[in-house]
Parts: sequence; structure tokens; C-alpha cells
Amino acid sequence: MIRKGLYGMVVCGGQSTRMGTDKSEMVYHKKPQREHVSEMLSDFCEKVFVSCNSKQAGRISNPDSLLIDLPEFSNIGPMAALLTANFFFPDRDFVVLACDYPFIIKKDLASFLQAIDEKSFAAAFYNEQHGVYEPLIAWYSKDALLEIQNRFHSQQYSLQKFLKDSEAQQFKPSDTEHMKSVDTPEDSFQAKQIIYHKMHFQTCL
Repeated sequence: MIRKGLYGMVVCGGQSTRMGTDKSEMVYHKKPQREHVSEMLSDFCEKVFVSCNSKQAGRISNPDSLLIDLPEFSNIGPMAALLTANFFFPDRDFVVLACDYPFIIKKDLASFLQAIDEKSFAAAFYNEQHGVYEPLIAWYSKDALLEIQNRFHSQQYSLQKFLKDSEAQQFKPSDTEHMKSVDTPEDSFQAKQIIYHKMHFQTCL
């Protein structure tokens, strides 16, 4: 169900040193991960954008959906994606999902969005085992994005610290394994095997 006024953002990230390739181009669900994530978000958002850097932009087929990191936000990590989104759409809330999380499914996103309290400033998946937020499986209100701007000007670039300091709403998914980030070729191979077997099992039912 599409939520009025909510925009979605697929966060591609940059060239992964550990993975050795662009994570957004990895295929777990029969298409590049950025396309898979975009399709999932489109079920809940009025518009969905793909956040990327200038090098990645030329490899993405639908330029109208791109949000290319602005030069003034270079070299600050994933905060650049949020700042760029807020620059172009200052009156919108954003739900963001990075391409690192191939186990996230629509049901997870639906449960997350339904759980967000209307008074919340920001909300994110929360890894209780490690006591940390997942800043790139998260929802940021327009007011939260404004505060992130202030942090940028103060040279505070950690989204994790922002969520912690803001006491952002914690969402704990029913299956914590879905929050697993895939960061190495070995992780990717294992993830593909798990996802393939799940899809094959569902097909056989």
C-alpha cells in the first residue's frame, strides 16, 4: 500500500573494497539488486529514486530515477545520499534501503512502515544482538533530514550516532537474519545459495 507523501531511496553505495565490485549490480533475485530494491520500495512509496555516485550513474538504465550525490557531499559516506535527497525534496520523508541487504523482503518493509509511530522523528531496523541501528534500512522524517544537514555543517557524519542521539524508534524484525549485510564474495555466494533454495522451495509448494 502506497503511503502518501513518502519517497523511497535505493542506496547503491560505492565500489566495495571487500566485495571487489559494485554491490548494486549483484544479482540475488534474477535482476541487479538496485532494481530489486526499487521494485520493493515502489509498493509503498509515491516515488522511488536510486542514489548513486557519478561513476555509477552511467551504468544505470533509467536516468530519471537517479539522485547523484552532489559534489559538496563527497567523501562523507552514506550521509551524502540523504543530504542530496533532502536538497532536492526538502518537504518529503524518505524510507531508505541499501543494496547490501539481499534478505530483506516486502513483508519486512510493510511491518516496519506500519510500526512507525506518527510522532517518530526517525526509525530504523535495530540489531539487538550488537546494540546498533541499521541506518540504511530506515525512515527519516523531513525534520530528521534537516537535523542531518545541521550535523553535516558541524562535520558530524555518522548516521549511527545521529540515530542514537535522536533516540530513533527501534524496529526489531521477526527474523533478524534478514538484516544480514553481504559484504564479501564469500558472503555473496552463500546468500545466493540461501535465496535460490528458498525460491525453489516456494515454487515447489
